[in-house]
Amino acid sequence: MEFRYLGHSGLKVSAVSYGNWVTHGSQVEADQATACVRAALEAGITTFDTADVYANGAAETILGDALAGERRESLEIFTKVYFPTGPGGPNDTGLSRKHISESINASLTRLRTDHVDLYQAHRYDYETPLEETMQAFADVVRAGKALYIGVSEWTPDQLRAGHALATQLGFQLVSNQPKYNALYRIIEAEVVPTSRELGISQVVFSPIDQGILTGKYKPGQPAPEGSRATDTAGGANFIKGSLSDEVLTRVQLLAPLAEAEGLTMAQLAVAWVLQNDNVASAITGGSRPEQVHDNVVAAGKKLLPETLAGIDEALGDVVQADGSLVGKASPTSRLT
Repeated sequence: MEFRYLGHSGLKVSAVSYGNWVTHGSQVEADQATACVRAALEAGITTFDTADVYANGAAETILGDALAGERRESLEIFTKVYFPTGPGGPNDTGLSRKHISESINASLTRLRTDHVDLYQAHRYDYETPLEETMQAFADVVRAGKALYIGVSEWTPDQLRAGHALATQLGFQLVSNQPKYNALYRIIEAEVVPTSRELGISQVVFSPIDQGILTGKYKPGQPAPEGSRATDTAGGANFIKGSLSDEVLTRVQLLAPLAEAEGLTMAQLAVAWVLQNDNVASAITGGSRPEQVHDNVVAAGKKLLPETLAGIDEALGDVVQADGSLVGKASPTSRLT
């Protein structure tokens, strides 16, 4: 396993991390989810990412149970706050002091730990003053409930404002968690340069674009049984908009490039993300232990220049690189 510093901090994280978005508590049963976490540990992964909203807390509970008995100091546990949890009351969402204070306590209980290594704003909250949010995060850090603070899907201006307040309040804003992969590169134009300037790393999700970059979805053919695209519990909703024949045809052109590098297409996709030196970790999932082991092969892999050029050529104009889309994932008003 390769380890990288998280932002301008002294914290190292595994270049390939394990996340349980969509799967744990919904698509994958608890025993199978635990087996995947054990596989991640066996493969050298020390960094685990979750969120309170995943399966309304069930994903955190499953992760906490699966990690029970492990040496806490040898792990980096990340979680997030913003989206509605609990019964969905008017204060069960957002980045208010109230919601952050209550959410960190609930997350720690579910995760069976007294602190998380990274606590992340899952989105930007347009209805709470940023000063209130950052003061609440500062208090979480001072209370020892989180060691570092990060964000997810924030714009360059939001990153600058948040970083400035964090500096004033005496804590470190070290990371941003965006979607990033060979097909989806909207952070490259402005987010990555801004983050480099501020000492913020990317901890990216969907490096294989929810399985699309594995090549298992074929143009003109039904989705394979058991794949995310067939998951009626929720997974299909996240992927259906990306399964166009044009995209899937282009993705098939990556197969010989992966073969030339001695990689599977999934490994190629994860390795591509890790070529960006602003990426501290690529969050991978998996519904089976063998998928977890497969992804780890990408750690430390240096792709040839001709491979990188070949990926660009193969994907061509199906790549989404419009920087104006950054931040669009943050609701302009709270969901409850």
